Amino acid sequence: MPFQQVLSNIFVWTDTCNVYVIKDGATALLIDLGDGSVLDHLQEIGVTQVEWILFTHHHREQCQGLDRLEGRGIKVAVPDAERAFFESPLEFRKWRPTLGDAFSVYGASFVRPPLTAIKPDLTFQKMDDFTWHGMEFSCVDTRGNSPGGMSYLLSRREGWIAFSGDVMLNGAQFHNWFDTEWDYGFAKGLYSLFSAAVILDDFNPALLLPSHGPVVQDPRPQLKSYQDKLRELAKHYVRGYELFTFSVAAQDRVSKPTAVPFIWKITPHLYKFKGPDFWPNFTLLMADNGHALVIDCGLFNKEFLDKALQRMHDRLGLKQIDAVIVTHMHGDHCQEAPHLRDKWGAKLWTMDRVVPICQRPEDYDYAAPINTYQKGFERVEFDRVLADGETIYWEGYNLTVDWMPGQTEFALCLHGEIDGRQVVFTGDNIFASTTDPVQTGHEAVVARNSCILEEGYLYAAGVLHSLQPDLIIGGHSWVLDKPTALIARYRQGVLNLRSAYQSLSGTVDYRYLFDPYWVRAEPYRAVVEPGATVDIAVEVRNFQNQPQKHRIQIRTPTGVKAEPAVLEGQLGAEARIKFPVRFTAEKNVAVGLKMITFDVTLDGQRHGELFDTLLHVGKPPPPAAKPTDKKPNY
Repeated sequence: MPFQQVLSNIFVWTDTCNVYVIKDGATALLIDLGDGSVLDHLQEIGVTQVEWILFTHHHREQCQGLDRLEGRGIKVAVPDAERAFFESPLEFRKWRPTLGDAFSVYGASFVRPPLTAIKPDLTFQKMDDFTWHGMEFSCVDTRGNSPGGMSYLLSRREGWIAFSGDVMLNGAQFHNWFDTEWDYGFAKGLYSLFSAAVILDDFNPALLLPSHGPVVQDPRPQLKSYQDKLRELAKHYVRGYELFTFSVAAQDRVSKPTAVPFIWKITPHLYKFKGPDFWPNFTLLMADNGHALVIDCGLFNKEFLDKALQRMHDRLGLKQIDAVIVTHMHGDHCQEAPHLRDKWGAKLWTMDRVVPICQRPEDYDYAAPINTYQKGFERVEFDRVLADGETIYWEGYNLTVDWMPGQTEFALCLHGEIDGRQVVFTGDNIFASTTDPVQTGHEAVVARNSCILEEGYLYAAGVLHSLQPDLIIGGHSWVLDKPTALIARYRQGVLNLRSAYQSLSGTVDYRYLFDPYWVRAEPYRAVVEPGATVDIAVEVRNFQNQPQKHRIQIRTPTGVKAEPAVLEGQLGAEARIKFPVRFTAEKNVAVGLKMITFDVTLDGQRHGELFDTLLHVGKPPPPAAKPTDKKPNY
C-alpha cells in the first residue's frame, strides 16, 4: 500500500503493523517498524534519513524488520518495562518451562519477542518525555495488550495525537485477546487494558493512531464504548464462583466425616479429602471388597497421602488401589499418580486425547503440563488408554468415559450410577454453589489451555445437560449436589462470555483473536544435531464457514533452513491442514536454543509473526536438579 497522509507531517505505512512517519524536512522519526519495508519507500514522501524509531511495544509484528537496521545509523527507543524482550528475546522462550517462569501462564509464555535481538539506545519510563526537532512526545504507560506497552502523545494545535499501539482499534475493538491473558483467569491483563483506555480517554485525544487498522477519528466516544465492552467481558470472564473468598462454604455440603481425619464420605462408596484451605485432587470409589479406583491424584505431600491411605486401610477397609483415572492434562491432577503406582500398585488410566500431553508435554506449548511442576519427572506413562464412549466394568460398577473439554481441550468426564445416584466426575470444568443463583460455575478461562468456547465450556455444558447428573464430583475437592439449575446457568454464562468476546472482535470471528494456536507446530520443541535435519508438522486452521487463503513464511535464524520456507494454499471451510516441514541445521551453526517464527497472511491480510516454534541445536540441557513444591492457584 502507498503512504497515507494523516496530518501535514505525519504519514502511515502499513505492512505487519501501521508504521507512522513523523517528518521534519528530509528527516523522520518512526513510530514502530513493522517488517521494515517502509525503509525502502521513504523517498516517496521526501525522507532521506530516519533518526529515531520509538516502539510502542515488543510484539514481533511491530519490530520484525529489526535486522534491516544494521548500518543505517538509526537509533531505537523502547519502553523500559520491555527492554529485556528486545535485548534477550530467547530468555522468554524456555526449553524446559516451569510454573513460575516470568511472563508466562504457568509455563506458556504470553510475550512475543522478536527473532532479532537489539540493544536500545534509549528506554522510557512512564511519565518521561522525549523531544525531537522541537516536537515533544509524552510517554504514557498503556500496558494491557502488552505487559509494558506505551503510548506516545504529541501535542499539536489539533489537540493530543496519540500513537497508541494496541490499546484499542477502530470500532472499539481489541487487537486480540491472547496477548492480554497474563494469568490463570484472574484478569490482570484485562484490568490493565481497561486502565490504558481510561488514561487515553482522559487525555481527550484529537486522533488515536493505533498499530493496526484505520486511524480513529473522534476517539473519545469509542474509548468510552470500549471501556463498557471490557467491563462486560470482565463480568463474564472472571470465574463464576467465589474463589479464595467464601468458596469453602460451597465446596462440599454433602460429605460426612469418617474415622480418618481429612477423609470424608460423599456416598456409601465414595470418599474425598476435606480440610481447611485444602484443595487436592483426589476422589476414591471403594467397592465392598476393599478394592478402589482413584480419580485424579495431585497437590499432596506424599507422606501425608500415604498416612491417610494407610488409615483408610486400617479403619475403613481399603485393601487395594486398582487404578488412578486422570481427568485431564494438568500436572496438578496427576503429579502423585506415579507414586500410587509405585507404592500401592495402582495402574494409571486416562483417555486417548489426554495421553500425548502427559507423555510428551515438551511437544506442546500449553499451560501447566506435568513437566512444569519440577517434581523430579517430566512425563507420565499410562497402563490403559480409554476411547471416547468406552465403558469400564469394574467390581459391579459400569462407568463410562466421554470426551468433555471445558477448561482444556484435553479432558474427560467419567460417569455412571453409584449408590443409586447418577454421578459425573468433571475434573476442573465446573465449580459453584448449586444454591446460589448468581454463580455460573465456569472455571478459569485460559486460552493457552486450548479452550475455544465452542470446544470447551460450551461443549461441557451440552454434555452435562445430556447426562442430567444428580451429583457432580469436581476437581479440588468440590462436590455439587442437585446441579440441574447450575448447569443451565453455566451454559448461559458461556454464551454471554462468547458474546462479550465477539463484541470486541468486530466482524472477525472471535476465535482468531482468542486462540493462540490457529497456526502451530507439532512438536513445538524439536532437537536437531549440527549438519542434520528434523521433521515437524505445521498446522493451519480455518475458523470461517467459507474457504480461506493462507500464506505462511517461515523465518529461521542464521544457520537453520526450512524446507519449504513458504506454506501457501487454500483451506476449506472450518478445516485444518498439516504441512510437513524439514529444518536443516548447518554443520557450523552454534549449538543452543533457536526460535523460528511464522509470518502469517490470511486472505490477503498480513498479520505478521504471530506464532513460533523452538529448535534446539545439539543436546538440550538436563532438567533442574532440585524439584520445587510450587503449586498453582488453579
